[in-house]
Amino acid sequence: MTLIELVGGEFVTKNNIFVTKRFDSCIDAGIRTTRVLRGKIMSNKLFVLNGPNLNMLGKREPGIYGDLSLDSIGQLCRDTGKSLEFEVDFRQSNHEGTLVDWLHEANEGAFGVVLNAGAYTHTSIALHDAIRSIVTPVIEIHLSNVHAREEFRHKSMIAPVSRGVICGFGPNSYKLAIQAFADIRNS
Repeated sequence: MTLIELVGGEFVTKNNIFVTKRFDSCIDAGIRTTRVLRGKIMSNKLFVLNGPNLNMLGKREPGIYGDLSLDSIGQLCRDTGKSLEFEVDFRQSNHEGTLVDWLHEANEGAFGVVLNAGAYTHTSIALHDAIRSIVTPVIEIHLSNVHAREEFRHKSMIAPVSRGVICGFGPNSYKLAIQAFADIRNS
């Protein structure tokens, strides 16, 4: 194996992948550039996770959430991701434990997570702890401006452990989060 010195960082080799010990570039045996964070290889995969009742988009309170279905938003995310060279893995569950499992899975190789936790945003210590336990950055998003709605929606249990929060832009909240990850990747 030929060793390649990486500018500005130490490296170790593992399965023909050269990994720095800080956020930097790395090169694998296929000479593909990727990113690492705290020694963890970062791919170009983004998880877009959706929580309870988001499967009802397009039918549920269109005056608040709009008339696009979750499938349409998923396609919007995949198209946006593709244009920014991300592979988007778009998922939805009404079950808190499933979302926790997916956050743990994202930590095994996703570049980032766009999370619309729905009502769990305001109640879930489990999601807070799951986000806190992973190194993969998470951006919390909401279709509506939660701060212009009922008081109980003003408090987020996940915002303190998220990289950022985007809300109030309808489906564009998803696009803005994906663009934010492109900016993070390219910085």
